[in-house]
Amino acid sequence: MAIVEARQLTKVFRRPDKDPGLRGAVKHLFTRRFTDKIAVDHVDLSIEAGEAAAYVGPNGAGKSTTVKLLSGILVPTSGDVRIDGLAPRKDRIAVSHRIGVLFGQRTQLWWDLPVAESLAVLRDIYGVDHGTFRKRMARFDEVLDLGEVLPVLGRKLSLGQRMRADLAAALLHAPPVVYLDEPTIGLDLAVKDRVREFFRTLRDEGTTVMLTSHDLGDIEGFCRRLIIIDSGRIIFDGDLEAVKDAFARERILNVEADSTVPLDALRNALPGATVEPGETPVQFSVRFDRFKMTAGQAVTALAPLTNLVDFHVDEPSIEDVIRRVYSGELQLDHA
Repeated sequence: MAIVEARQLTKVFRRPDKDPGLRGAVKHLFTRRFTDKIAVDHVDLSIEAGEAAAYVGPNGAGKSTTVKLLSGILVPTSGDVRIDGLAPRKDRIAVSHRIGVLFGQRTQLWWDLPVAESLAVLRDIYGVDHGTFRKRMARFDEVLDLGEVLPVLGRKLSLGQRMRADLAAALLHAPPVVYLDEPTIGLDLAVKDRVREFFRTLRDEGTTVMLTSHDLGDIEGFCRRLIIIDSGRIIFDGDLEAVKDAFARERILNVEADSTVPLDALRNALPGATVEPGETPVQFSVRFDRFKMTAGQAVTALAPLTNLVDFHVDEPSIEDVIRRVYSGELQLDHA
């Protein structure tokens, strides 16, 4: 059953079109001109309860605007949004209890309050009882090292500290739907790994997650569904692994031999593959299409030429595919 639904969701921003400077401002008072900017263009979206979906696209594609529309922060120019059957615009309080939102570039903490007091205010706003609050805070402290930032004023937090505190604020009331917009920005590697593991726990517990991130390490191993938006329109919506299977066909076999082998001999043994020299004379790599050749076949073809000391295969990442989409190398049909 879909818990997040959008039908023909559209948001148009109207911006004043005026000349620079005071003269332009005065002229605009008498002759008003505006330019319409379509940020989200007739988007249809349906996310099932308990699903983890990655929502990605280049800067300015409409990702954050979509999240703001789905959370009720912005009102759509046209189209319809339903969260668990409720309309964010009409049922704001009920919807706010069902969603948690984290914006990497915005905070929901009070600027002049310690983090602990900001979270206590949110506890009371959402009606979380004190026993439950203590249990959740202990869990956040375990994952996010939250204890060290609790006495710090919101305005004195570093970016990484603020992100950890904002994660706790977004999840404090255990919402069934969570929107995460760049959730690991500013986090060091150790904390980032723990946060990603925490996200997987949320998913496994049945929380619906919509994740936008430029760090595709946040996506792999967490989201099973990939939605790509560009210029306000969804250009792909499908299984993340299926995207890799369809468009990331290349594999790289990295080989270390016990002696130098002429590259021409290697290329003759592997027609259709690309053989490149490695960092040392006894190392080389073989690029091949996995639908035309397997790693096992490549190793078998190389075995008569040299003794293989070591080899491993580099698998493609979803980052490679998305980078090619952004650069226009791939055209993905909407699924």
